[in-house]
Amino acid sequence: MLINNMKKLGLSPSTVDDVFISHNHFDHIGGLSEFLYHNHDVNIYLPPSLRGVHGVKQVVFADHPMQIHENVFTTGELENIEQAMVVSTPKGLVLVVGCSHPDMELILDTASQFGKLYAIFGGLHGFDKYHLFKDLEFICPTHCTLHIQELKTLYPEKYIEGGTGKAIEI
Repeated sequence: MLINNMKKLGLSPSTVDDVFISHNHFDHIGGLSEFLYHNHDVNIYLPPSLRGVHGVKQVVFADHPMQIHENVFTTGELENIEQAMVVSTPKGLVLVVGCSHPDMELILDTASQFGKLYAIFGGLHGFDKYHLFKDLEFICPTHCTLHIQELKTLYPEKYIEGGTGKAIEI
């Protein structure tokens, strides 16, 4: 599915230098082996709880918050299950989450050490502490988010509809 979606978007696995995996659940790693079949010359950033990836340029186990590129950071693995990506933009930090299995307050606090958070994108699982998003400019709940309608209702001016292949300009 990943390779087919990349083709539909006009992306080739050979153009990817780095892979960032949030956590070890099949819906987040299911396409990894097929991707690596097409391109194993990548750096891969993994939570330490995910083992067994070999034959790539470099494996980095993110066991603590760190910078991984000029404007890209990881929270490191939180609560022994998941890491999130933080991307610095001219407007502020964009937090990209997989499913948000760790406590959202912990995710936000950890990501905030890199600067002021501007937006959050990704799966928000069973998250329902809606007040934690009051200072964000944009909220794009996707994937496994159970309370999308509540977020849409509470933050209509901040809510962005997400989905596979959707391009969102920040």
